[in-house]
Amino acid sequence: MSAQLFSHSQIFIAGIDEVGRGCLFGPVVAAAVVFEKENIFQLQEIGVKDSKQLSAKRRETLATEIKNRAISYYISYASSQEIDRLNILNASLLAMERCVKKLSVVPQLCLVDGNKKIPNLIIPQETIIGGDRISPLIAAGSILAKVWRDQLIIRLAAKYPYYDLENNKGYGTKKHRLALQKYGSCFHHRHSFKLC
Repeated sequence: MSAQLFSHSQIFIAGIDEVGRGCLFGPVVAAAVVFEKENIFQLQEIGVKDSKQLSAKRRETLATEIKNRAISYYISYASSQEIDRLNILNASLLAMERCVKKLSVVPQLCLVDGNKKIPNLIIPQETIIGGDRISPLIAAGSILAKVWRDQLIIRLAAKYPYYDLENNKGYGTKKHRLALQKYGSCFHHRHSFKLC
């Protein structure tokens, strides 16, 4: 959707968050969601909040609602190999950068979860520590990223049944750690992480 379809008085704001930073397996996934400033309140009305406070079913329902209402959104990731090469912080920022650069409109402001600005962006940014709890727009990004990542991990769980991925989504649970000891790691594990 082209920004030229909208009047110049409209202000587009993007909320950006990532998920999977603390996992042992799989990519770190980021999402950027763009709303018109005056319509951000709609996110609170439909119940958007930090993805960690929502059930999987509720997140999926809200993800559909967010996509339908957003002016633009994009989901991207940095692979396990990129995490190993760049470190988890830089890989997370790379995933966020990819999202913003692929949006179909250019926002006037990016609200970014955390305390680090996204590199290589000329768009003004505001970092918000705990942003997924404070900003409904960042929370919307966290929901899209979480739903997309969980669906990916569930698909990969069929290929790698040892690690209990369907339940742990790649996090270092006891079952996951025991499986790493018994079977070793696979291609999608983050080999720069100590437990892998």
